[in-house]
Formats: sequence, structure tokens, C-alpha cells
Amino acid sequence: MRIALYQPDIPGNTGAILRLAACLDLTVDLIEPAGFDLSDRNLKRAGMDYIERAVLNRHASWEAFEAWRRGEGRRLLLFSTTADTAYTDFSYADSDILLFGRESAGAPEAVHSAADARLLIPMKEGARSLNLAMSAAMAAGEAIRQVR
Repeated sequence: MRIALYQPDIPGNTGAILRLAACLDLTVDLIEPAGFDLSDRNLKRAGMDYIERAVLNRHASWEAFEAWRRGEGRRLLLFSTTADTAYTDFSYADSDILLFGRESAGAPEAVHSAADARLLIPMKEGARSLNLAMSAAMAAGEAIRQVR
């Protein structure tokens, strides 16, 4: 199972997700461009010493990522505030990629269209969104619970 980040904006979130992935034995796919330099100290602070243990694959663009994913035959699950299916009502597979959009803008329509499923983390009415790292942790926890 993998976590993919579409052009992330906030280094602290990416660092926390790398730490999560290292601890849960997941791979992170970072779809560039990122909104920060990967040597950012906030990224390193959030990831602590776990960043060195994390498996990170960088993709130069959405098109490069999509070509790789399709070649691998992996299912793409996009987490979105506009989705209809709750993430807890979905059946995960070990080869799935859990994709999260940019903190500032989500994912564009081309990414939505490419997804095999769009999943929602239900929230209280009036709440806009959860922190990206929290969302990734919730999604990964549920997916792992189901497949492992």
C-alpha cells in the first residue's frame, strides 16, 4: 500500500506523513512540483529521524506518476471533500494508492477523473477540512485494518 501526495504545499505535513509511512511500512509517492524544497527544515523536524527510514518515490509530474501507476496496474483512491463514499465504507486492497491533493487547492479535475474511487472522510457540518497528515493517518489506518 502507498500514500501519494499531489503537489503538497506544507513541509510539516509531508514530514509527518513520511514518519507515518516509515512506522507503518508504507511507501510515499510525491507528485511534483512540491510547494517547498525537500530539504526544508520543517519537513525534517516533522519527520524527525524517521525520514531516513521512509521509502519516498518522487515523480516529476502528474503525467509521470500516472504512467508509472498504470504500468503497475495499481488502483488510485482519491480522498476528497467532494466525494460521496465514506472511506470506512470502501473495500481496500494491499496494492492501493491512497492519494491526497494539495493543502491549498486539493486536486484538479484531471486527477479526479483518473481516480478509480473518490473517498470522503465525513466531518461535522460546517467543517471545511482536516489537516492533510491527519487525513492520511485516518485513511491508512482503515486501509491497513482491512487488508492486514
